Amino acid sequence: MTTTASPRAAARPAAEEKPPHIGLLFAGLMVVMLLASLDQTILSTALPTIVGDLGGVDHMSWVITGYILASTVMMPVYGRISDLFGRKPVLLSAIVLFIAGSVIGAAAGSMSWLIAARVVQGLGGGGLMILAQASIADVVPARERGKYMGFMGAVFAVSSVAGPLLGGWLTEGPGWRWAFSINIPLGILAIAAVAAFLRLPKRPRDTGKRIDFTGMALLAAATTSLILVCTWGGSQYDWNSPQILWLCVAAVAGAAAFIVVESRAADPVIPLYLFKDRNFTLTTLAGLAVGVAMFGAIGYMPTYIQMVKGVDATEAGLLMTPMMASVLITSIASGQIVSRTGRYKLFPLAGMVVMGVGLWLMSSLEVADPTWLMCLYLAVFGAGIGLSMQILVLIVQNSFSHRIVGTATASSNFFRQVGATVGSAVVGSLFVSRLKDLLSENMPAVPGRATDAADPNSFTPESVQSLPDAFRDPIIQSYNDALLPIFLYMIPLAVLALLVLAFVVEKPLATRVDRDTVPADDAAATGRTPATGHGAATKNNAPDGDEEPAVTTGRLAVTTATAGAGHHNGASPLADGTRSAGPAPSAGAHAAAAAPSGERTGRKRRGRHAAPRHRA
Repeated sequence: MTTTASPRAAARPAAEEKPPHIGLLFAGLMVVMLLASLDQTILSTALPTIVGDLGGVDHMSWVITGYILASTVMMPVYGRISDLFGRKPVLLSAIVLFIAGSVIGAAAGSMSWLIAARVVQGLGGGGLMILAQASIADVVPARERGKYMGFMGAVFAVSSVAGPLLGGWLTEGPGWRWAFSINIPLGILAIAAVAAFLRLPKRPRDTGKRIDFTGMALLAAATTSLILVCTWGGSQYDWNSPQILWLCVAAVAGAAAFIVVESRAADPVIPLYLFKDRNFTLTTLAGLAVGVAMFGAIGYMPTYIQMVKGVDATEAGLLMTPMMASVLITSIASGQIVSRTGRYKLFPLAGMVVMGVGLWLMSSLEVADPTWLMCLYLAVFGAGIGLSMQILVLIVQNSFSHRIVGTATASSNFFRQVGATVGSAVVGSLFVSRLKDLLSENMPAVPGRATDAADPNSFTPESVQSLPDAFRDPIIQSYNDALLPIFLYMIPLAVLALLVLAFVVEKPLATRVDRDTVPADDAAATGRTPATGHGAATKNNAPDGDEEPAVTTGRLAVTTATAGAGHHNGASPLADGTRSAGPAPSAGAHAAAAAPSGERTGRKRRGRHAAPRHRA
């Protein structure tokens, strides 16, 4: 049954939601994304030289893990605070803190100072990506947001290519310290771009809100304990040692205390009602699994390429290009298709399949395999990343109202980064442990030089290539056998993510940005009735995805879960069951708002019933 779009729906196209300066705003956010993503990749090719100069491959994993840990802990903090006090001042503060960490890193004289610098960088970097994503959600409807998210994913891909290349060039030219110094002018440029172009619509100030310091402290303690278990277990301490066991107890106790505190906090840093939304829970679990596989593989491949293929840092960066090119292409293409069709569920499902295939192919590589074959396998793995990561963020943002979109985005990214941290730490620990064992088995027992050669702390790509064949070949084979089989262990994670994402409900993407949907805690104060649980006053907090009418601000909420996701080009701004699709009407406007909402609801239910279920 065909229903003609009402004049009111036609008069309010989604384009009206975008401010006239959207291009400049997006340019500023792209600079912020570049700053954050470039820093995560620029050290990858410089890392072998850095640890060789400062001493100690045993601490190499902490250069990566320290940044990820600090940024992970700060993600939900930035998300919640920006929802309360606005995006712009919080984002500017994050950039300043990131620049401070870069200054410390550029002047570091030891591994301890270098790791401290990475932690400070992470404290600022934790807010860069999530605040950029949340700022786009402030001004662009979910239906059109796919193409913007695709380009943001492309920034990550470009920086992942440019970062290793730039890091390699700096390492071989001016020196690795410039890998930190280059962040200073980029940071200043980001500050200027944000200050000039980030002009978000004014948001009502949440008066009386309090920052959940207790929840933040417990979150940091539990996360830190978990990462220390993954980093130290099996390498610095035995898995059954008192240190590891006490850290396990601390992680479990901290997580339990965090849940108790958050359930009672007036303004929790991670509201537990987020998990009542089915899509949030499923995509968060999938993102955690993907984070383990993605960062575990990406973090150590440049080092592997330098050692095994015998290339310098710049060439290692170039050999990562096929992987990131496939991320760029699939990320932009999937975002464009989502914006045009409104259908999105298929992309992360396909991404998990492709990622699993890529991990299997990478684990099968041998030292004698041609370089082009390795690049092809990396491209397959990258295609899986590009098809899934930004779409998962879009699904989360489409499930909640504007008032908590920053908190929801940050919380989802937090759990994905927990996976990234665990993945990086576990892969690093397993890699170093396996490498030591394999070197002791494979190296020839020659007095003097054999002992020195078997010490991985003294390895740099140049020193390995200068060794005689009797020493070089066992070292290269040990690197290959120490790292690549670990990728095979990650395939079950891709399978788990695939199974979880199969149950995601493909809710219609919103065509307008709702700025006045009332969260449950505010609804109690205003006398309005929220839809479900403690979430935004909307339908799709219902965990089973069934159709259920919701009372929002007097409008009839669209209650469709899966129907018509790809057929609402002429649909109303209420296409998303998450939101009341526009400014809350006054009491006198309720009757006028209900009629067109009812017409549109009928269109959204597979065309079976044209009449609305009831009126608010």
